[in-house]
Amino acid sequence: MARPDLLLATPISAPLRAALAERFTLHEGDPPPGVRAVVGGGMAKIDAALLARLPALEIVAIHGVGHDRVDLDALDARGIRITTTAGVLTEDVADQAIALMLAVQRRIAANDALVRAGGWTAPLGRRASGRRIGIFGLGQIGHAIALRAAPFAGELLYAARSEKPVPWRFVPDIAALAEASDVLILAATGGPATRRIVDAAVLDRLGPGGVLINIARGSLVDQDALVAALAAGRIAGAGLDVFAEEPQVPQALRAMDQVVLAPHQGSATEEARIAMRELVLANLDAHFAGRPLVTPLRRERRAVSHAVPPHR
Repeated sequence: MARPDLLLATPISAPLRAALAERFTLHEGDPPPGVRAVVGGGMAKIDAALLARLPALEIVAIHGVGHDRVDLDALDARGIRITTTAGVLTEDVADQAIALMLAVQRRIAANDALVRAGGWTAPLGRRASGRRIGIFGLGQIGHAIALRAAPFAGELLYAARSEKPVPWRFVPDIAALAEASDVLILAATGGPATRRIVDAAVLDRLGPGGVLINIARGSLVDQDALVAALAAGRIAGAGLDVFAEEPQVPQALRAMDQVVLAPHQGSATEEARIAMRELVLANLDAHFAGRPLVTPLRRERRAVSHAVPPHR
């Protein structure tokens, strides 16, 4: 039996590619119209124009949790299923947020560079404990960050679409959250509703002693406004795992020692990547075997009808 055609929408790891190649005929670039599945990372762009070229498409399997560049309405209109690797990277992304928070306030990266260059005398850092920590977005990852941040915090606050049954203080919007916080951690999803929601006004509300941590999406932040606020001392520092135009990072940010930078590594642990790979494969296997998906992005609204297993 011929292997189903699968399009790789973004680069993927060698182990995932090898496992997919056992099940599918892989394609990159210009796809044939017979493609039945698409696999891509959280930044994969799957829009109406691409979908129009894929009349046989049945499922999109995201290797990650981000899907802000996926046209969900267009998928729904065609009855195309979508899965993510929800749950298996939560703990690692939350760890990354806390690591960045500590690294910025205690000048870990800057002091490492100083010592490696033969220096010893360094500027003072800031105490990381006892501060007001605000979290924007209290989904799975935001909640995991909050559990880690709570022992550090003098007060823990959050803003979300609605108030949650949690012991932390709810704040109605990001501007109020920034004003009430010493550290503002972004953990909300990307997309039109949150695009550049952290603008110059929000950064000014965070204030000259404030620190911004972003492990969510670069699109949440007006990057030019952030550079200007950091350069002028209107906020104290930033820890950034994501950027507006990855992999490009502005030279201005790279030159600032009050900023800690990471190359979108929130889920980049051996354990998380193994679990993510297994979940992508499990979802694809379930789809082509006619079984319910393991982690559908949303509740299935139709019966499974593609019970044609891929060749092994």
